[in-house]
Amino acid sequence: MRAYRVLIPALAVLAACSPGGNSAAQTPMPQPTRSVPTSAAGMKQSFAPVVQKAAPAVVNISSKRLVRQQVDPFWQMFGLGAPRNRIEGSLGSGVIVRADGVVVTNTHVVEGGQEITVSLADRRAFTARILLADPRTDLAVLKIDLPPGERLPTLAIDDTGDAQVGDLVLAIGDPFGVGQTVTNGIVSALNRTADPSGDAASSYIQTDAAINPGNSGGALVDMDGDLIGINSFILSRSGTSSGVGFAIPAQLVRRVVETAVGGGRSFVQPWPGARLQSVTPEIASSLGLATPAGALVADVWPGGPFARAGIRQGDVITSVDGNPVADAGGVNYAFGVHRPGDNVRVGVRRANGEQQVTVRAELPPATPARDEQVIGGTSPFTGARVVNLSPAVATELGVDPFAGQGVLIADIGGGPAARVGLRPGDIVRAVNGQPIRTVRDLINATGRRVGVWQVTIERGGQQVTATFRA
Repeated sequence: MRAYRVLIPALAVLAACSPGGNSAAQTPMPQPTRSVPTSAAGMKQSFAPVVQKAAPAVVNISSKRLVRQQVDPFWQMFGLGAPRNRIEGSLGSGVIVRADGVVVTNTHVVEGGQEITVSLADRRAFTARILLADPRTDLAVLKIDLPPGERLPTLAIDDTGDAQVGDLVLAIGDPFGVGQTVTNGIVSALNRTADPSGDAASSYIQTDAAINPGNSGGALVDMDGDLIGINSFILSRSGTSSGVGFAIPAQLVRRVVETAVGGGRSFVQPWPGARLQSVTPEIASSLGLATPAGALVADVWPGGPFARAGIRQGDVITSVDGNPVADAGGVNYAFGVHRPGDNVRVGVRRANGEQQVTVRAELPPATPARDEQVIGGTSPFTGARVVNLSPAVATELGVDPFAGQGVLIADIGGGPAARVGLRPGDIVRAVNGQPIRTVRDLINATGRRVGVWQVTIERGGQQVTATFRA
């Protein structure tokens, strides 16, 4: 079960849970089919036809990992007790999206799992391997190896994005490990973000269908029995469903699955090449906008997609692909679900009126080269894994791509770097007065033997200088 806080600090946010081979790439994912109910009254009488179509493709997922458990230090002083191994497990749900055994779920369901088991609706169990797990989108793609000729029931991914507030939906999963359960509700809201600033590239479907621990990774389906979202987390004071659940939209699900079955080990979304700021009432008033909607272009990356399309600082992005966008997060999400190379229609408002421009979707540039290194020697950075900062690295690790040249701390080992308080995401700006622009600069600076270290770090947009004695 995974818990964290988003949106409303007073609410406890509880997650609703406690590279393939060539054969995977040869089987296309099923496409959704539309069917019109014979009557509205008939549909309201029973959801059984939808459940019969969708439920066989929803599975239970259990993940186990071995952890080292320390004993009480008091007894260790007397030579009693020793660290012991303990098995930790988590339960969640998943959805079969390809008949050859490709399953999509949440990353937090399988994160750190050393043994992953997928149990089908017919109670058969298979060991699964992870093709791709992306913490940023919280989506993971698994593969189970089937007997020769075996084909599994699937859910078609409806990535049309035409869900509307008020649509009937079903949530299917395995809450509390009691077995497959179906709950019903409606689409309560669209384009919700898990970031209070509204700038993160997220766009969740909100539903009041009951989602409880164990539902993470399960299916949110429409009345055609097609997958429109992967249930991910809830807002709740009690830890159980309070009617405020969130699902990852199918557009993003399809992109992650395509990447995984195509052999990708990580999922990278196209970026607009711009820093965007959600339009607030104050910004709307200063720009003469009737409503506070859209995203203000605060900065443009030279030679990036927006720059080449003629979009410039001070423009306001009002729509993507003809759909209005509410904030910066909506722009980033709508742009990010495109495939690299797609042409994206973007609505732009500037002083001389509103116009449509075409922007080519591209991955963030990976220059300068990553040059990943673990710092050795004896310095405050010993044990840290560092990389050169680029838009690609910044996007991957969740820092500002416009932070400029520098060296980013990607991970902290158990050495001095951890003890002095360095964190992943810190940008090294200077060591003993020497500017640090590349990993090679940092290696050279930390290779010297000195008695005092003066280190300048940028964290959260603020620079901090600290002094350490060797």
